[in-house]
Amino acid sequence: MRIAATADLHFTAQRYTALRDELSKVRDEADLLIIAGDLTNYGQPSEMEPLINAIIRLRVPVVTVLGNHDFECGKEQELMRMLTAEGIKVLDGSAYERDGIGFAGTKGFVGGFGRGVLTAFGEPEIKTFVRASVDEAMKLERAMSQLRTNKRVVVLHYSPIAATVQGEAPEIFPFLGTSRLAEVVDRHGADFVVHGHAHHGTLEGKTVGGIPVHNVAISAL
Repeated sequence: MRIAATADLHFTAQRYTALRDELSKVRDEADLLIIAGDLTNYGQPSEMEPLINAIIRLRVPVVTVLGNHDFECGKEQELMRMLTAEGIKVLDGSAYERDGIGFAGTKGFVGGFGRGVLTAFGEPEIKTFVRASVDEAMKLERAMSQLRTNKRVVVLHYSPIAATVQGEAPEIFPFLGTSRLAEVVDRHGADFVVHGHAHHGTLEGKTVGGIPVHNVAISAL
């Protein structure tokens, strides 16, 4: 299977022609397209509708997760329903298998990497923040435990490793992802991981367990 992957489209109606041109080769060069979050700019259904029209014209299967921008207006459930209604597979702590390839995914969350991971200590607000990060890691755990295929691809929006956010301002590294996600990937095993969100990050890295990670933010590509 030939897999095309991108993320951070931040789609608005004004970007329709540009995006159509950017994705024009997908139909000829790939068997499946992954979009790793931030499909829209403000999470509005009015943004998602023309984007779906552009995507389905590619006539290839599409697997996606939502990103932080897609949550901006609190209409993420409606966006997921719109995507699903057109046959686009939305992973939200869930798994999908096609042609012997398993896909597991969730949005992910922030929290930092390695020894810098924020822990649930102190104020209730900190504990709530950390709980959101842990919950997303648990959703990924659930998704990966559903897979029965030998070949596995993990789809996230936030990065699971620090290596692929290199290039962004160091001050914002903790807000670009968390290694809690990488711990789940290494525990279950995967062929590779794709994520977005780090617009100026590095294209490739590896988890501690050696699993390749690809930053597919469209600006980085």
